Amino acid sequence: MTYAASRPPVSRLTSKLALGVAALAIAAIPTATLFAQDRASPYTVVETGQGFTRLQDAVNAIGSGTGTIAIAPGRHEQCAVQTAGNISYFASTPGSAIFDGVTCEGKAALVLRGQSAEVSGLIFQNMRVPDYNGSGIRLETGNLTVAQSWFRDSQQGILTASDGSSQLVVDRSTFTRLGTCEGAGGCAHSIYTGDLAHVRITNSRFEEGRGGHYVKSRAGRVDVASCSFDDAAGRGTNYMIDLPGGATGQISNNWFVQGLDKENYSAFIAVAAEGRSRSSAGLVVVGNDARLAPGVNRTTVFVADWSGDMGGIGDNALGRGLSRYEVR
Repeated sequence: MTYAASRPPVSRLTSKLALGVAALAIAAIPTATLFAQDRASPYTVVETGQGFTRLQDAVNAIGSGTGTIAIAPGRHEQCAVQTAGNISYFASTPGSAIFDGVTCEGKAALVLRGQSAEVSGLIFQNMRVPDYNGSGIRLETGNLTVAQSWFRDSQQGILTASDGSSQLVVDRSTFTRLGTCEGAGGCAHSIYTGDLAHVRITNSRFEEGRGGHYVKSRAGRVDVASCSFDDAAGRGTNYMIDLPGGATGQISNNWFVQGLDKENYSAFIAVAAEGRSRSSAGLVVVGNDARLAPGVNRTTVFVADWSGDMGGIGDNALGRGLSRYEVR
């Protein structure tokens, strides 16, 4: 049974950008456009009112420009590759548009290498590819904002390349039954980012992992705030948050529960476990609530720091069996 608790408090780090973008984009979709969507043209470019049968055709119609694609309710066996421009992908009714099991380039439902992309209200599920990196979204270049979206039952939720100028913002989204360590090349995770400039994850839920970490990021700055990490029903999982090369930023006001079935239960948060590629002296861990699931009896560490840069952590509420901080 999943261990239940009250939601963590809302942090001041909440992404106003993600919230504002989603609200404005959805409000901008004319009612007539939404009613006009049907099975024959489920992808509508809001700015022109033109409908398309294929998502890729809607993306191509925007090209190197800026535009919004309204996505009709239903199950979509579609994928698309964005190679330019600034495109917003929005469900006309949040939570009603499901991208199910189809990937482009053997990567993801949305493969993004334009200037920027925004995603809101979409569900991504059952993404699997031969190299075990099947994702709802693969970000290769540009900035990405994800709001009020769901990722489930796939090898990965969001996967990014390394682009030192890119930023990833995730807000009010849910990641369920993701991750795997089946592939020879290593594990997949709920969110796995390369060496980005900044990763910001707020007000989101991670649960029932199926291998790997819940969040693994090589970004220079990482902020994770007001999220819940419920590992009580996880299977073969590892760390809740892994910053393998170290990072600056803030991990605050989150709720963590570590479950029984772990591939590695030695820490909740790992810093520079794969080598110190940058200083972590500016990483703050404060205001979190962490504990073991009922029936789990072990000792573990909340923050394990291989860099030795942090010098400790702030005030956090820790349950039985947890020590605060350890340099390794």
